[in-house]
Amino acid sequence: MSDTKEHILRVALKLFLQKNFKEVTMKDIVEHTKLSKGAFYHYFTSKEQLFEEVIDYFFADFMNADFSKYSQDSLAQFCRDYLDDVEDKIASGKKLVQHDDGVFTANHYFLMFDALKMLPSFKQKLMDHDINELNAWKKIVRTAKKNKEISTTMTDEQVAKLYIYVNDGFGIRLLLNDNMDYFATFRGELQKLFNEIYNLLKA
Repeated sequence: MSDTKEHILRVALKLFLQKNFKEVTMKDIVEHTKLSKGAFYHYFTSKEQLFEEVIDYFFADFMNADFSKYSQDSLAQFCRDYLDDVEDKIASGKKLVQHDDGVFTANHYFLMFDALKMLPSFKQKLMDHDINELNAWKKIVRTAKKNKEISTTMTDEQVAKLYIYVNDGFGIRLLLNDNMDYFATFRGELQKLFNEIYNLLKA
């Protein structure tokens, strides 16, 4: 991807987060990119096309995860890798959308709702991601049981969902919280909960 195209996507994403798809005009985006109309329209000819690519960009950078890169041998290390990835995504989001703009909040959900209404492919991406995430957790839980790292009567899926739902709950609170101190403590607080779950499961 060219630097110019990525610049347009980042600017457009920020605007779509500040407002919504309907409120943002192509004129707004062109002006905020500080590009000539000719340079801008070389990459995007409609707001719908731009929005679809913005959502793909948003999903790839801030939502998608390659679970195969996490530890496949230890649940404890898998949890650390998972938390590192969450922290990296928060850092990326903060760089893109500065806190003083007041948009690194629930507007991320509104952006996703717009995408779900307009882009059937985005819903499928979310579903595929959720399935991949659940399967990755189930796999490491199964390995941890086999290796006697943990011992529990809970099913692999129940343990997997426990970790996932704890993270999801924290994610919602993160987006709704307008206190920068919360961003600073997010990793530590989530890690404490993950550690407590692990200690309850540990053989």
